[in-house]
Amino acid sequence: MKIWTSEHVFDHPWETVTTAAMQKYPNPMNPSVVGVDVLDRHVDPGGKLHSHRLLSTEWGIPSIVKSLIGICRTRTYVQEHSVVDPVKKTMELKSSNISFTNLVSVDERLVYKPHPHEPDKTILTQEAIISVKGLSLSSYLEGLMANTISSNANKGREALEWVINRLNAEIEEFTASARGTMRNSMAAAAFVEK
Repeated sequence: MKIWTSEHVFDHPWETVTTAAMQKYPNPMNPSVVGVDVLDRHVDPGGKLHSHRLLSTEWGIPSIVKSLIGICRTRTYVQEHSVVDPVKKTMELKSSNISFTNLVSVDERLVYKPHPHEPDKTILTQEAIISVKGLSLSSYLEGLMANTISSNANKGREALEWVINRLNAEIEEFTASARGTMRNSMAAAAFVEK
């Protein structure tokens, strides 16, 4: 078993980062995620948003690894459960693989919270527990997977920044469009009054 942890501070408020996290896929930084299906989403009586999603991923698994573990397919599935608490300003996301569970399990936990001293920033804490089962090179493979998770975490943070920039651009475009519509309406009204 291998445990990987990381902490990152985003220079954006919690609301912005969690909005982006819910819209993270698809993105150009994580092309291996080829599909996201929402299986369930509801708000509980306490106002927390619960989501259960299925992520479809396509990994380029090296042929040597395929032969070691005896697989030929590269499409894998991950289940993701998240809880967003807008009162406490926390978002907790837990994910685990549901493909190849007889060989490997990867359980990941991400927590987004406002920075305790800088409210316009958000702290992301990540943890992954990796277990390779029944293979003689399990410790080595767990280390390789931890390195991959670390690399993918960096790409995931870049992806969140990309989504945040895209959302901000959409807001600016919408605002500019609304201003233009208001100006045109006001000009038309002024013209009619004359």
